[in-house]
Amino acid sequence: MESKDHISYRMKLVKSKDSKIELFLRQALWRKGLRYRKHYNKVIGCPDIAFPSKRVAIFCDSEFWHGYDWENYKKYAFKSNRSFWIAKIERNIRRDKEVNNFLSSAGWTVIRFWGKEIQKNVDECVKKIKEVLK
Repeated sequence: MESKDHISYRMKLVKSKDSKIELFLRQALWRKGLRYRKHYNKVIGCPDIAFPSKRVAIFCDSEFWHGYDWENYKKYAFKSNRSFWIAKIERNIRRDKEVNNFLSSAGWTVIRFWGKEIQKNVDECVKKIKEVLK
């Protein structure tokens, strides 16, 4: 069993900015000549990638923190501190929906990609972004 200090240390290693999936998508966009703003904090939600002039906000969501296949996953996940983790992930899911709704109502197009989606087919992600930017 891990100590609380060890778990706390491991959690500090989780990046909220410049994650591997985010860097991978940004590099692909850059190679295609698309220029963007990263961690755009002038709108709610601070999109990972933004095209402010086109009002497009892109979020790179990791499966764990943003609740991929949540209804199935939460049934068997979290052997310890279960109530804490379920509440935390569900807060993240609610916040993501609120951010989507707010940005959409403010005239922004919101695109969210799962980490696996970026890793497996970054070209399709770039293609989708390019179509929205047209």
